[in-house]
Amino acid sequence: MTASRIAIGGFLHETNTFGPSKATYEDFAHGGGSGRMLRGGEILETCADMNAAISGAIRHGTQAGWDLRPTLFCSTSPSAHVTRDAFERIADELIERIVAEGPLDGLFLDLHGAMVCEHLDDGEGELLTRLRDRLGADLPIVVCLDLHANVTDAMFAHADTLESYRTYPHVDMAQTGLRGARALGRMLEGGKPEKALRVAPFLTAIAWQCTDAAPAKDLYAHLRELAGEGRDVSFNMGFPAADFPQCRMSVTAYGPGADEAADSLMAAIEAAEPDFTGEVFSPADGVAEAIRLAGLPETDGPVIIADTQDNPGAGADSNTTGMIRAMVDAGARGALGNLYDPEAARAAHAAGEGATLRIALGGRSRVAGDAPFEAEFLVERVSDGAFTATGPYYRGRKMQMGPSACLRIGDLRIVVVSAKAQMADRAMFRQVGIVPEEEPILVVKSSVHFRADFAPVAGALLVCAAPGPMAVDPALLPWTRLEPGIRLGALGPAFAPPENVPTKETENARH
Repeated sequence: MTASRIAIGGFLHETNTFGPSKATYEDFAHGGGSGRMLRGGEILETCADMNAAISGAIRHGTQAGWDLRPTLFCSTSPSAHVTRDAFERIADELIERIVAEGPLDGLFLDLHGAMVCEHLDDGEGELLTRLRDRLGADLPIVVCLDLHANVTDAMFAHADTLESYRTYPHVDMAQTGLRGARALGRMLEGGKPEKALRVAPFLTAIAWQCTDAAPAKDLYAHLRELAGEGRDVSFNMGFPAADFPQCRMSVTAYGPGADEAADSLMAAIEAAEPDFTGEVFSPADGVAEAIRLAGLPETDGPVIIADTQDNPGAGADSNTTGMIRAMVDAGARGALGNLYDPEAARAAHAAGEGATLRIALGGRSRVAGDAPFEAEFLVERVSDGAFTATGPYYRGRKMQMGPSACLRIGDLRIVVVSAKAQMADRAMFRQVGIVPEEEPILVVKSSVHFRADFAPVAGALLVCAAPGPMAVDPALLPWTRLEPGIRLGALGPAFAPPENVPTKETENARH
């Protein structure tokens, strides 16, 4: 019996259309904390043991005896739009590599599901449309998506199964790939499944989407009850910072009883709308509360403050200084990371360990209410930024943060890096000599992913809203192009489009 010939590849980006910096081809080529662009056999060699959906597909395909045909795999940190040049070059190469591997029995793709480009609202939908044009309607195509995918009509139409992560923090990316590959295996044996799509009438803030807590925890428990027995079910909580009409939460279901399963889960989601909320502190109030909690004898472990609005995992530049100011003003002892400032990192390396350096740190992304923080800093440690992640989220990844340093001002130590990556692994502190478990307060530029590695050692968790481009409340973002009537957050106001807003088509015509 001839082995099934399966092409695999990936192209991932999460787009915050309100973010300060766009994703270029070079960003995907070098990858930063995400790892460089991979081609052909490099994918099998590099990705097999990572926490990534493509890793799960490789494992399943190897065990199933598939003839795996690796094509191209790349990703980069979330940011503003993917440039036209980046999308067209990468999409063209990926498609040509897939077509060149034909004739195929199936295609597995690792995508994010929230890519917006300079010239396209729906990067993944466009990619799948072009693939269908080249590969035909009959080829089974399975796509694995991030839990934060904004599932569009085109994505749903052109993929035979969309299988999404079920955890946030995303510790099940490889398991998702396994589920997706198994779904592809069923199609190879029994044909394409029934499918259903449902869309929620409201958006939710990512800070309250953690699947370790209600309401998401209960909703995913219900999802698992509905899945199985040849049925695949996904709940995508969406990425609520992509200003286009199909930014949304959704449910997809595949297999026997797909419609009934999708209806059941969406009914539970709508009933849970009032519970997608939580407490947010101002920087000063958050630091004051952290100091209070850290001083209590029953607080066992550091108090963790999430600097949620400057989360590079949601399109921010990871360089705002609001939490630095609040910590310094309060005389708080602790550590903060990561601050993306390649210029400051280079200056620290040039000065050397033990030197005192006067610099204007961070604050260069023109975020309203933010500015560089100028002061004298002690260079405690410098590093090349190369280390292996040890936590559940980045698990096993060879991180390349570039020239890095630990800068100290008073009792605050700041991790300065030259590549953007969400502070979701304790090794990110250790790489510049900070032992995170010994700090009374840790400020992390993250929203939820940090919980995977930091929550087990935390004495308490707080969320602060310092100035940054990823608003903790979706209603605070300057939306212009959403679907009219969708609610901006749990029980939030209904969106009404402003007058005379250009469409993507008129914008493209102008350029």
